[in-house]
Amino acid sequence: MVLGVLGSGSGSNMQAIIDAIADGTLDARIGLVLSDNPDAFILERAKKHGIETGVIDCGGFKTKFPEEVQAETALRLKQAGVELVCLAGFLRLVKRPLLDAFPNRILNIHPALLPAYPGLESWKQALDAGEKEAGCTVHFVDDGMDTGPIILQESVPILSDDTAEVLHARIQVIEHRLYPAAIRKVGREIEESR
Repeated sequence: MVLGVLGSGSGSNMQAIIDAIADGTLDARIGLVLSDNPDAFILERAKKHGIETGVIDCGGFKTKFPEEVQAETALRLKQAGVELVCLAGFLRLVKRPLLDAFPNRILNIHPALLPAYPGLESWKQALDAGEKEAGCTVHFVDDGMDTGPIILQESVPILSDDTAEVLHARIQVIEHRLYPAAIRKVGREIEESR
């Protein structure tokens, strides 16, 4: 299965996918990595592994993902043979036409037990609310913010001395295991539907 990865930051979740492919626990390859941040470390990680990369130019918009740019992104992914798109710290809302190009084929990982705490810095939201647990969720992307159907989810206890940074680091350990597992699960479903 050919994966496409969209990211805006360091790419630690993409690295977890690369590692799962390398150790034989995920039967896939990454065909293309795109970032809306030309300086994002995710692009360096991809290049180190010989993966094709590209930059998504959103025309100076900080958070908007213009429709024509999404159409161009979908075309680039299709041309790379991508079957499943994985968002890995991609900080823009995906809408149509990208959703139409990959129906039920775009995944996201979110550092919260959705539906609780969608949006940015959700681990801080959980900590500030006095929750007893946080966690992460892999879900299909729909046209809402972190509202798509859940694929896998795992909780992480919030300890009394947790800071936001410590809690986030613990959640990321789980993310790096959960994302490849969710891709495997969706990949099996794609194979069975062929």
